[in-house]
Amino acid sequence: MPKHPHGGHGHGFQRPHNLRSTIGKLMRYITRYRLAFVPVILCLVISAAGNVGGSYLIKPIINDYILPGDFPGLFKMLVLMAAIYVLSALASYVYARIMVHISQNTVAQLRQDLFAHLQKLPLRYYDTHPAGDLMSRFTNDIDTVSEMISNSFASVISCVLTFLGILGMMFYLNWILTLISVVFLLLMLLAVKTIGGKSRTNFRRQQAALGSLNGYIEEMIEGQKVIKVFNHEQVAVDRFAQLNDTYRDAATTAQTYAASMMPTMGNLSRINYAVTCCVGGLLAIGGVFNVGALGAYLLYVKQVSQPITQLSQQVNVLLSAIAGAERIFAVMEETPESDEGKTVLVRVEKEGDTLTETQHRTGHWAWKQPDGSLVELRGDVQFKDVVFGYEPQKPVLHNVSLFAKPGQKIAFVGSTGAGKTTITNLINRFYDIQSGTITYDGISVQDISKDSLRRSLGVVLQDTHLFTGTVADNIRYGKLDATDEEVRNAAKLANADTFIRHLPQGYDTVLTGDGDELSQGERQLLAIARAAVSDPPVLILDEATSSIDTRTEKLIEAGMDSLMEGRTVFVIAHRLSTVRNAQAILVLEQGEIIERGNHEQLLVEKGRYYHLYTGQAELK
Repeated sequence: MPKHPHGGHGHGFQRPHNLRSTIGKLMRYITRYRLAFVPVILCLVISAAGNVGGSYLIKPIINDYILPGDFPGLFKMLVLMAAIYVLSALASYVYARIMVHISQNTVAQLRQDLFAHLQKLPLRYYDTHPAGDLMSRFTNDIDTVSEMISNSFASVISCVLTFLGILGMMFYLNWILTLISVVFLLLMLLAVKTIGGKSRTNFRRQQAALGSLNGYIEEMIEGQKVIKVFNHEQVAVDRFAQLNDTYRDAATTAQTYAASMMPTMGNLSRINYAVTCCVGGLLAIGGVFNVGALGAYLLYVKQVSQPITQLSQQVNVLLSAIAGAERIFAVMEETPESDEGKTVLVRVEKEGDTLTETQHRTGHWAWKQPDGSLVELRGDVQFKDVVFGYEPQKPVLHNVSLFAKPGQKIAFVGSTGAGKTTITNLINRFYDIQSGTITYDGISVQDISKDSLRRSLGVVLQDTHLFTGTVADNIRYGKLDATDEEVRNAAKLANADTFIRHLPQGYDTVLTGDGDELSQGERQLLAIARAAVSDPPVLILDEATSSIDTRTEKLIEAGMDSLMEGRTVFVIAHRLSTVRNAQAILVLEQGEIIERGNHEQLLVEKGRYYHLYTGQAELK
């Protein structure tokens, strides 16, 4: 099914790939409320029986009260008929309310399980699945499932019960007339299949055309500056006209077929009614059929096509909802991020060289290995002959070896795509390597619990993301139990305190829309403060100052130096001026380290770093 530009799906027909399997999984959610289905089924039977039984009363009303002129008896029968219909309507209301309750509880659990599973998936999954497509699971797909459970599910059962009841009563009243009606019902089913099939095919074409049209509109709106620079306005208009015409033609055909369904069904129903009237009248004249039975039968003829029409409308809703459920379960069946690490991070008290595990805040941490031994967390990171590729057959790092001793600042420089960010992603095990080893304080990162490993790392990403909440909450994201004093100290360390105090409510200012009310530099400062509050032994700065102007950069240099003091720091530098004080600068090209040394050593060598640095200097 074609997607809209933002990952959503159109409202055309979707057919699930594995109907039986998806229904089974969905039923496991629905049947958690199996006890609630007892009154639902009871109400459905009462509702259907009321509709069918109320119509049958026409026979005794005509034969026993209208023709003999028994008007008091007629009034009683009319009251009885009204009571039956009221009871039927009340039963419909009750089962509808219960189904809404079942629906909302089911989709709430489904939504909860889906979100929880997304948190367990590796980053590799998000690399290949657009955010809009995942969002559509929570919106379009969940909505279709909710609609099916609350409305379509009970509606289908009600239609089937009503149809079988009406058909049974028609055979009971007169089997000859019923055979005539069955012929017309078969014609209606043929019409539903033929017109419905063509309608679905053309709705798919319509949705594909709409997706292309919407995608083009979004692309052209975002690219207005380029369009005007190159005078492509008329080309854009002409292309839009083509896509617009394609969508118009597809929509016209689809809507034509869809609009013809009800008139076709209606005309066949009216023809059936007319033929039944004529034949039934002749049978009544011949004494084979009494007038009351004919009246009840004709009412059933008017009603019998309604369940078929409703079922034809609900089939698409049901299958579309199951297709949506299938997409939801496809995500929930993705393999979660594996974690075989048994070594965990624990707080310790340190006396000389002796480490003792404790629950108190001490500022000291250690790795607790499976055998119970404690290894002090110092921040010693080493790579040895590491080979890695996002796709195993296409390595992006080739036999990379490096070491960072506790307290050292290691800088990565190189052109875009050289593998700088990839190396930092391997330290925190966002991805696992194909070969080689990565050790942290002498322990393989494969043996460390991912939660503990990542808790020991402070990361400032190139793309800053702020959450809806206060400024303090966003800083505290680095350490959820941080006190207000720790939050302020972290902000001061990153030199963010000054601008925060000038915000309308200071640290209590609520940020929305990913911090749109802040400048890019201010957002970056908050990200640095977030890393600072976690007080990590190892710090990863992925071009952390790339979005900060020169003046702001100078403001935070002192704070960054304080933050980096005594920590192992990996820096991916956008500006080479920011790495001059690094103990080691690693120059990467095409996934290999081609140069290493400090700033002065690399300038003397006059290699790749020298050309990068002098080229930047010439641009200033």
